Amino acid sequence: MHDAGDRNHRIVVTLRHGEVLGPEDFRADTTAVPTPGPGQFLSRTIYLSLDRLYGWVAHGAALPSQRLNPGDVMAGETVAQVLESRHPDHRPGEYIVVRNGWQQFALSSGQDVRKLDPGNAPISTALGVLGAPGLTGYVGLVYLGEPKPGQTVVVTAATEPVGCTAGQSARLIGARAVGIADSEDKCEYALRELGYAACINYRSGDLASHLRRVCPDGVHVNVDSVGGHVLTTVVSQLALHARVVLCGATEGYDSDPVPPGSLLGPLVAARATVRGLVVDDHLHRLPELVNVVGGWIRSGQFHYRQEITEGLASAPEAFCRLLQGESFGRALVRVAPEHL
Repeated sequence: MHDAGDRNHRIVVTLRHGEVLGPEDFRADTTAVPTPGPGQFLSRTIYLSLDRLYGWVAHGAALPSQRLNPGDVMAGETVAQVLESRHPDHRPGEYIVVRNGWQQFALSSGQDVRKLDPGNAPISTALGVLGAPGLTGYVGLVYLGEPKPGQTVVVTAATEPVGCTAGQSARLIGARAVGIADSEDKCEYALRELGYAACINYRSGDLASHLRRVCPDGVHVNVDSVGGHVLTTVVSQLALHARVVLCGATEGYDSDPVPPGSLLGPLVAARATVRGLVVDDHLHRLPELVNVVGGWIRSGQFHYRQEITEGLASAPEAFCRLLQGESFGRALVRVAPEHL
């Protein structure tokens, strides 16, 4: 048994399809804390990850099978702790990554659940640089981008978990990492803490001219998770036989209509290789990520930033700040303390 109480606080969506989400599109409610049945376990949410992609899901732009209906708990990845279990593979006290959504407690049948070792790194990193975002950046850079020492790697959203991991991995294997971010503060952080050779604030002026200045030999590898005009501009600066790795398109996740992507002419002219990356195809490499990047973290060679908001009730406003580009680093909500 557990002493979690008998009420489960949740944040549900009210939905205004086709419009940009605001705090008023969510409401709080409470239900009874559920009891696990055979093959299930109950966990308490500790950290909730805020992801721009779920803004797209919530306002109706996603596939019908992924859309949320009014009254549904808002979707989200979480780090949680097992409280009560009738599942043979999970025991009370374990820390896990599980999709609990925006609520304090949830049941799971164990599908798509990952156990965590708190001794490897802070458990919150399992939602960022040691989770799916970090895996996306690591695989995109190492296995799809395949930069050679000395080549120039351009990483968009350079300080976010995907870009942060791709950029630092490039530096640590001997490539030259150039970042693109959306503020001077983020560029300063990328240079000072993450070790980028250069970082461009794409809001500060002519992105193409800045790229030509800091990438005089062109762009050999581009790891992009933004899309839109930023991708279009980087593509126009590709070196011969460049590799472009498309990890996402955050510029369109909360836009209606979705902005156009890049023109393909420069890709052809550069004889470039373009690869799309879906992280689900590479989950077997998670242990490698935890081992390699976790080792870099412990040795002080790898840095990351988290923006942690306190309390589940604060999630809607924090999420909307993320959609408006006002967050810095991995956006998380601390729903409960790590230790009871």
